[in-house]
Amino acid sequence: MKGKLFVIGFGPGSFEHITKRAREAIEESDVIIGYSTYVDLIRDLLTDQEIVSTGMTEEVTRAREAVRQAEEEGKKVAVISSGDAGVYGMAGLVYEVLVEKGWKQATGVELEVIPGISAINSCGAILGAPIMHDACTISLSDHLTPWDLIARRIDAAGMADFVIALYNPRSGRRTRQIVEAQRILLQYRSPDTPVGIVKSAYRDREHVVVTTLAQMLEHDIGMLTTVIIGNSSTFVYDGKMITPRGYQRKYTLSSDEQPLKPHQRLRVENEPWSLEAAESGEKAEIQQAPQAMYSTPAPAAKESAAAQPVPTSAAGTAVATLAMPTAEAQTPTVQEHSPTPLDWATQALRMVDEANGVVVDTTASSGAAIRSVESFVPEMIFECAVSPGVANKKITPQQMMVLAEVAGEKGEIEYTPHHQMILRVSTADPESVTGRLREAGLTLSPTGDVLQVKACDFCDGEKKDGIPYAEELQRILGGKQMPKETRIGFNGCGMACYQAVTEDIGIVFRKGKFDLFLGAKTVGRNAHSGIPVAEGIPKEEIVPLVERIVTRFAKEAFPNERFHKFFQRVGELEGFAWREPAKFEIENAACGD
Repeated sequence: MKGKLFVIGFGPGSFEHITKRAREAIEESDVIIGYSTYVDLIRDLLTDQEIVSTGMTEEVTRAREAVRQAEEEGKKVAVISSGDAGVYGMAGLVYEVLVEKGWKQATGVELEVIPGISAINSCGAILGAPIMHDACTISLSDHLTPWDLIARRIDAAGMADFVIALYNPRSGRRTRQIVEAQRILLQYRSPDTPVGIVKSAYRDREHVVVTTLAQMLEHDIGMLTTVIIGNSSTFVYDGKMITPRGYQRKYTLSSDEQPLKPHQRLRVENEPWSLEAAESGEKAEIQQAPQAMYSTPAPAAKESAAAQPVPTSAAGTAVATLAMPTAEAQTPTVQEHSPTPLDWATQALRMVDEANGVVVDTTASSGAAIRSVESFVPEMIFECAVSPGVANKKITPQQMMVLAEVAGEKGEIEYTPHHQMILRVSTADPESVTGRLREAGLTLSPTGDVLQVKACDFCDGEKKDGIPYAEELQRILGGKQMPKETRIGFNGCGMACYQAVTEDIGIVFRKGKFDLFLGAKTVGRNAHSGIPVAEGIPKEEIVPLVERIVTRFAKEAFPNERFHKFFQRVGELEGFAWREPAKFEIENAACGD
C-alpha cells in the first residue's frame, strides 16, 4: 500500500486559527510526528493516531522517520509545525530527505504541504498593522545557519528599512544573538523605533509588549517569542503599531479619501519613486496632490503638518520612551457630549488590550512618547493648473517670475498641451501659494479627473462675442469633479482653429449662435471628432444645455469612463442621439506599435 506525507502548519496554536484542510489532514493521518510541545497543542484534535514526538533539535530525525513510515509501511503520516510549515518549519527538511532518496513526484510517495498562519502574520495582527510595507523574516538561530550570514542579513534589512520579524530570538544557550541584532539595527534605526514583542500568540499564556528598539532587551524574550521591529515610518497609536502603506507621497493622511484612484497610482508620474520613473529621469519629489488642498486647511491640519520634535536628553541624544500619547493629543477637539467614532474605537482598543494583558511600557521619563502618529508627517505636494485666463493665452514676464518664485528650487512647472501649466510645490499651506498666484492675475484650476474649459484666443480678442459664454462655463463647471478627465472645447468662430470639435464636448460660435459636438474620441489611433448633434443653438440656451449634459455625465457615468464611451452606452443625451462615427481600417504601423 502506498502511503502519503502531510506537512502541516497549524498556525499560532489556537484551534480557531487552524485551517479546515489542516484539521482534515490530521484526522485522516495514521501517524502524527512532531516536536512534543506542538503535539500537546493539537492533542484535542487527535483520536487513535500513533504519536511520535521528539525534542527541539531533532528535526532531521522527525523528517527521516516520517518518510520511512510513509514509504515503507504505507501509512499516512502528518509532520506538524506551528505557524507555516514552509517558514522555518518542516517542509524543507522533508523535501531534502526525499531528494536524498531519489524521490520523484510522479512515482514516489504523495506529498501535500498544508499552509498555516506564520508568526509574522499572527503577531502582526495582535500588534496592530506593523507589516503594511515591505517586510522580512530573519531567524536568529545559528543551529543550522552561520552567525556571520545572519548578521549580514540583519545589516542588509536594517539598511533597506524593512520591517523585520525576528524568529527564534533567544534560547537558554543563545543569548547574545538578540543583543547583536539590536546593536546592528541601531546603526540604521532611531532608538525610539517601535518594537512589538509577542510571546505565545493566541495561546493561553499570550503576552504582548510594545516598546522601542533601545529598550527591547529589558523585556522577556525567548524561543516562544516573535519580535517585530518597525521601519522608519512605523508609529504607535494607543498601544498599536502602525506602518503606513506609503512613505510620503502615496497618500495624504489628512484627507478623508485617497487623492489617487487605484488606476492613477499606477502611473509613472504619480509614483516618482519607482524604478521606471528613476530611469526616465523624473524627480523623486513629485506627487499628485489631493483635491482637498484647494480649500483652506483647518488650523489643526496646519499644526499637524509641522514635524514634531524628538525628545532629547541633556546630552542631546534622542530619548526613547514608552509613555503613550493621551487621547486628547491624538484626536480632533470635539465637544464633550459628542464623542467621535475614533473616540469609541480608541476606548474599545484599550478595553481589548486590558483584557488580553497587553503591556505598554511606561518605565521611561514621563514627558516623552514612543514615536506617535504626529511624528510621521507625509510630505505634502500641492498641485494645481495655472493659466493666464480662459481666453487670454499670453502670460506676462511678471507672472512668470511669480510662478518661478513660488515653485522655488525644488518645485516643478510642467507644460501641457491644454493651455495650462501644472505647478507642483511642497507646502503644508496652499493658501500662501494660491494667494500669490491670484494676486498676479493668474487663473488656477484643480488637476486630475476634473472638467476643463479649453477655449481659443478669440483671434486675440477681436472676435469677442463668444467670450462671455466661455467664461460663464468656466465659472459654473470649471474644476468640477468628473468620473474621468473631461474637456469642453470652445471656439469663437466657424474656423474652429483651436479644434474644439476634437474635445469631449465641442462648442463653436458661428453666426451669432452655437453648434454643438458631442463624444469625440480624444486619444488613440482611431481618434475621431465629436458627433455634430445640433446647429444654431440660441445664445441663452447653450450654457444651461451643456450644464445639464455635464451633470448627467458626472452622476451616471462609471468610474474612469470616458465621455464618448458614456454617450455610446446611454445612447442619448438631452435628446441628442449617439451615432457611430465612420469606421476605417487601420494598418499595422511599420514600427510594430
